[in-house]
Amino acid sequence: MRDGVILRVRWPLRQTCARCPRVASPAVPRRRTGGPTLSPQRPTLADVAAAAHVSVSTASLAFSGAGPIAAATRQRVLDAAAALDYSGPNPLGRQLRRGRSGIVGVVVGDSLRRSFRDPVAIQVLDGLVSTLGPLDLGVLLIPGSSDPSGPAVDPLLETAAMDVAVIMWGGTTDDPMLGALRRRGTPTVLVEGQHAPDVASVGIDDRGGMRQATEHLLALGHTRIATVTLPFDRCRGEGLVPPDEMDHLSWEITRRRLAGVTDAGVTPVAIWATPASLVEHGRSAGTALLTGPDRPTAIACQSDLLASGVVLAARELGLRVPEDVSVSGFDGLDLPWLAPDVLTTVVQPLAEKGAAVGHAVADFLSGAGPSTRELPVTLRIGTTTGPAPEVS
Repeated sequence: MRDGVILRVRWPLRQTCARCPRVASPAVPRRRTGGPTLSPQRPTLADVAAAAHVSVSTASLAFSGAGPIAAATRQRVLDAAAALDYSGPNPLGRQLRRGRSGIVGVVVGDSLRRSFRDPVAIQVLDGLVSTLGPLDLGVLLIPGSSDPSGPAVDPLLETAAMDVAVIMWGGTTDDPMLGALRRRGTPTVLVEGQHAPDVASVGIDDRGGMRQATEHLLALGHTRIATVTLPFDRCRGEGLVPPDEMDHLSWEITRRRLAGVTDAGVTPVAIWATPASLVEHGRSAGTALLTGPDRPTAIACQSDLLASGVVLAARELGLRVPEDVSVSGFDGLDLPWLAPDVLTTVVQPLAEKGAAVGHAVADFLSGAGPSTRELPVTLRIGTTTGPAPEVS
C-alpha cells in the first residue's frame, strides 16, 4: 500500500536481476523428523485435519477455540499443525468469513511527517493501538490534508478496506473526509470534533481547561493576554487573526479552546494562528507578539509545543519568564529540554484518550452503535507563569 502505513513484504525476496541467480523453489518436499511429508505449497487446514485424523470442522474448532472439543483432540491437531509448519487458518479467509477486514483506518489530521513530531499524536496513537491489539485489529494510518491546493480527501479513505474509521483532531460534521466515510457507510469516531448522532465522539474538557488556565493568569494580575492557537482550518494560515477573520474558524478544537479564553472574561489583545502544533511555529508567534507594540504580559497557548516555542522566543529576546512575560500551554507534556523552566499547562490524559477511542471502535464492532466519551483535564502550575509586571 503506497500512501498508508500498512506494508506487506514477502521474504525472502525473489531475485529477478539478470546479473543475479534466481532463487528457485525446492524441487522435492521437505521432511521433518518424525513428521509427515510436506508439500512445496503452504499446508492447509485440510492437511492438518488429515494428519490428526479428524474432520476439517474439528480442526477449525481447535484453532478458533469456539465450540466443544476435547483437550486431547485439540492438542493432537496442534501437534499435527506444528509438524506441518502450519501457523493457522488463512487470515484473509477468516476475514471474509467474518465479513470484516480487521483494519481500523485512522486519519491523523496532518501529514505523517508532522504528526510523528508531535508527542500528543504519538501518545494518543499508542493508547489506541494498545487497545486495538487485543481485539485482533490492525491500524491503517491515513495522512490528513496538509496541502490546501491538494485534494481534501485522501484516496485511501474512499477505497481502503476498513471496519471503522477514526478522524483525529478537530473534525467538523461537514468535514469532506467524514462525508466520504458516510457515503461508504463506514462507522466513524471523531476525536475532539463536533457531536453528531451518527458518529462516535471522544474528547476532553478542553474548553473548561482553557478557561482554568486563563483564570489563573487573571488571578496573577494579567490584563494584556494574547493567545496562540492551533490551525483555524485546512488552509493552515499563519499570523495575526483580525476580527473579521474569526468567521473562517472551522476547526472545532481551536474554536473550543478560544471559547475557553472568552469564558474567563478575556478578550485577547492578539490572536496568532499557527499552521501546526510545532515548536518552530510557537517561536515564530512568540517573536512576533513580543516585539510588537503593546506587548502582552501573558500568552495562553493551545498546545505545549507552541508554548515552549514562545518561551524560547522570549529567551532569545532577552525577556525573563515569568518576570517579563507569563506563558501557559495545553497538553501536560514532559519537556525536559525546556529546563530550567517547567510549563504551566492544562494536563490531558493522552494514553487514556487513545484507549477511549479504541473502546468507541469496539462499541461499533459489537453492534452497540456510536458512543460519546469526554475525559477531564487538570491545571498544573509550573514556573512559566507569575505575577503581571508593572507597566510603566
